[in-house]
Amino acid sequence: MTFKAEYIWIDGTEPTAKLRSKTKIMADSQKSAKGAELPIWGFDGSSTNQAEGHASDRVLKPVASFPDPIRGGDDILVMCEVLNIDMTPHESNTRAALSEVAEKFGAQEPIFGIEQEYTFFDGERPLGFPVGGFPAPQGGYYCGVGADEIFGRKIVEAHLDNCLKAGLAISGINAEVMPGQWEFQVGPVSPLEVSDHLWVARWLLYRTAEDFDVSATLDPKPVKGDWNGAGAHTNFSTKAMREGYDAIITACESLGEGSKPLDHVKNYGAGIDDRLTGLHETAPWNEYSYGVSDRGASVRIPWQVEKDGKGYIEDRRPNANVDPYVVTRLIVDTCCSALEKAGQV
Repeated sequence: MTFKAEYIWIDGTEPTAKLRSKTKIMADSQKSAKGAELPIWGFDGSSTNQAEGHASDRVLKPVASFPDPIRGGDDILVMCEVLNIDMTPHESNTRAALSEVAEKFGAQEPIFGIEQEYTFFDGERPLGFPVGGFPAPQGGYYCGVGADEIFGRKIVEAHLDNCLKAGLAISGINAEVMPGQWEFQVGPVSPLEVSDHLWVARWLLYRTAEDFDVSATLDPKPVKGDWNGAGAHTNFSTKAMREGYDAIITACESLGEGSKPLDHVKNYGAGIDDRLTGLHETAPWNEYSYGVSDRGASVRIPWQVEKDGKGYIEDRRPNANVDPYVVTRLIVDTCCSALEKAGQV
């Protein structure tokens, strides 16, 4: 007897990487293997922007595995890192760098919750947009109900069920401010876990939408004009932040020091200047600010956090198409370094 393992990896497409996957048939004797215990595999890197044709072999190294909710049974989904044939991380492998930073600051117990916005498209138009025109202005669609304002709910519910069956740390869903635009949340969990789970949840989003002949995009500004973009608001805390307000302020200040604002923004997803305009609940991409309950700030401190004197912060700048391995690495490195320097650990 055998079972199927869907090996998933991130390719080298620029400026925004794509997900790839292929199926490996496994022997029953390997059913007990999990994550890194699963066998390495290979692929043609010249077809994924990760190698030249004259030396095209690249290695898939399993790092996490999940029950496959699409195929069911004993089949699994396998998240992989990409390695060179000498077993060093490929230059497109952003997980390896996060792993080092997460280990360095592990004693501070950083955790993340990421709010993944996305937009469904039916052909070349957002789901719910009339042919040759535009729907009513945004406003009634956010967390709405009814066939006149909500489009794609069957896909969203199927995706949620698939994420839950896979054992992902998904924590909620909601309709967003534009027709056909939705959000799901992953976390709060550790940096590596939230990133692995978000990539697999994205794969499941695309795969689930396939069955409905609809595509999903993480384009940060899928419709130009007076429509909200799509982000990946990133909620972050450490043990010290969950215990006291001074650490909250230290983290917010650290994200605005020196070159940090631009260092982060330039790695927060392609097309970020189209979305971070200062309009539509965003701060300008080239200005840094933070504030309590301020959705027009770069970083928001929830009102409950100020009231309780402890909790977390929300970096509202990351695009929907951000690489979670990159955004979590940058935030951990910046904030945890500052907290360590301030003795707030």
